[in-house]
Amino acid sequence: MPGQPAEAEELMIARDLALARLTDGRVHFQHVTTARGVDLIRAAKAEGLKVTGEATPHHLCLDHSAVASFDTVFKVNPPLRTPADVAAIKVGLLDGTLDAIATDHAPHTRQDKERPFLDAPPGMLGVETAFAIANTELDADIEKLVELLSINPARIAGIDDRHGGPIEVGRPANLALLDLDEQWTITGAALASRSSNTPFEGRSVRGTIRHTIWNGDLVVTNGEATR
Repeated sequence: MPGQPAEAEELMIARDLALARLTDGRVHFQHVTTARGVDLIRAAKAEGLKVTGEATPHHLCLDHSAVASFDTVFKVNPPLRTPADVAAIKVGLLDGTLDAIATDHAPHTRQDKERPFLDAPPGMLGVETAFAIANTELDADIEKLVELLSINPARIAGIDDRHGGPIEVGRPANLALLDLDEQWTITGAALASRSSNTPFEGRSVRGTIRHTIWNGDLVVTNGEATR
């Protein structure tokens, strides 16, 4: 089965950092998955390069042993890595080397995911479970989680004038109300997505998003969409 070795990712990170160094440009790395990749970004930040990076919920808690089952729900791009890589991603998120958690949300139909492993498309659901996975798997307080899931993504994308900012008069009321302690079990059939390709089926997690306010309007109430 063809693979995507860690070295392929690390070489591209090193190349792009060299270009950023040459041009004094800004570079953002999506879906960082390897320990060496985290180390390269950490060194670049210490050097003063304009670099940011992100990781996905699945890469901070799943490793490549899951793929031994050939269940296509675990097929993702970049692929799941070693337990050592998973540990490095967690450290990178906690120490500020990686700036954000990005869901890499990729729904697929049941028919697509039921194809043979080599033929099935990569990707898995991520949006609805991202907060719960981060809250459960990372040894982080709520301030750090908000930074990783809201403040930093908005800043990196250049939309922090309306998202991810402080709650104050004059700013758009784009808010989420969280329950940090609720225990629940992830089931694909119960998720809001029309797809059900979650790699976290049956996983017990802690924390949920109770309500969502968009531009001052309540659009999710008790976890159910109202608009």
